[in-house]
Amino acid sequence: MIDIKALIEEALAAGFSQAGELNCEALEFMPEVRDMCAADRCHNYAKNWACPPGCGSIVDAAKKASLYSSGIIVQTIGRLEDDFDWDSIQAAGAKHNETFKNFTAFLRKRTPNILPMGSGPCTVCTTCTYPDAPCRFPDLVMPSMEAYGLFVSNVCTSSGVPYNNGPQSITFTSCYLIDMD
Repeated sequence: MIDIKALIEEALAAGFSQAGELNCEALEFMPEVRDMCAADRCHNYAKNWACPPGCGSIVDAAKKASLYSSGIIVQTIGRLEDDFDWDSIQAAGAKHNETFKNFTAFLRKRTPNILPMGSGPCTVCTTCTYPDAPCRFPDLVMPSMEAYGLFVSNVCTSSGVPYNNGPQSITFTSCYLIDMD
């Protein structure tokens, strides 16, 4: 059995700025969040198996997530020179995604039954096969929290992890649902 407190410490040691226990009971899968995805502000809507509509319905997402009763929430906090410091925003995002990918591999060695939900589109492949061919690595695909219909700030609040880490900062948030047995 995996100790959640030890797992949080391992997440911090892996390079995340903050980590805490995910309040799985409070996860709310909201169609309104999916509607925000459809606005395509991130330019990945209908271009990635891990993003809507390729990732399946909100009902499918909730059903898959319901198989887990434990999890952790992880964050990378980047410091900015000003609110428009695009280089630092991109660097923090890249650091978060790399740490998330590496920690996902670490977790999969310990327990194969995890559901990683990242920040932004899946980056397992350089170019996604969506919609022309099936996903090359369906067991490795990493949907975002938003793709699952999770309102990230609400998840942070219900899990006791700050969403906003002060002025001149950017916070990237992801989570792992984990079978603790």
